[in-house]
Amino acid sequence: MIIAIDGPAASGKGTLGKRIAAHYGLRHLDTGLIYRTVAKVLLDAGHSPGDAAAAVAAAKSLDPSRFDEVALKSHAVGEAASVVSAIPELRAALVAFQRDFAIKPPGAVLDGRDIGTVICPDADVKIFVTAAPDVRARRRAAEYRAQGKQIDEATVLADILKRDERDQNRFAAPLKQAQDAYLLDTTHLDIDAAIWAAIDIVEATRAGRGRD
Repeated sequence: MIIAIDGPAASGKGTLGKRIAAHYGLRHLDTGLIYRTVAKVLLDAGHSPGDAAAAVAAAKSLDPSRFDEVALKSHAVGEAASVVSAIPELRAALVAFQRDFAIKPPGAVLDGRDIGTVICPDADVKIFVTAAPDVRARRRAAEYRAQGKQIDEATVLADILKRDERDQNRFAAPLKQAQDAYLLDTTHLDIDAAIWAAIDIVEATRAGRGRD
């Protein structure tokens, strides 16, 4: 079984992906970490996040088992990743990597911004996770505070709105809900409620009940 979870920044898709994968005994890939890893490699080497050749070169040595989520979730890396992810050459280079991960038994949960539309268009279940921008900003600011970093919530909101604009309007694989994806709005849901809502979507799809 392949489950595709897409959505904008700080919508909760990463946490959902991990928990859904654990619930069903599937492998999990946070595809955003792939782009963040490439971005960090570029930043550490002094390259511009928009350097296509350097980005593609960095992508060739990716190892998901060595991702350092704490380092990759920094504000600077997130900003650079948003630029990196708009590079068509890089996205093309990573398509096979993500698809290979998805098809290996017993299946996988992938979360990102183009899983249901580009990477796994034939996924068994597609969920598009969203939330109001101010709620997403509050969640992301809380993540930074948990890491001991102080950042103004208004700054986070401005960054999220800028990333939404960039992700939705980029030429390569723009962020959008797949036609056959279920919409899950987590604005008024805590993480446990969101997880059970997602599980209900998966079970409804497996049972062939369709949309409620």
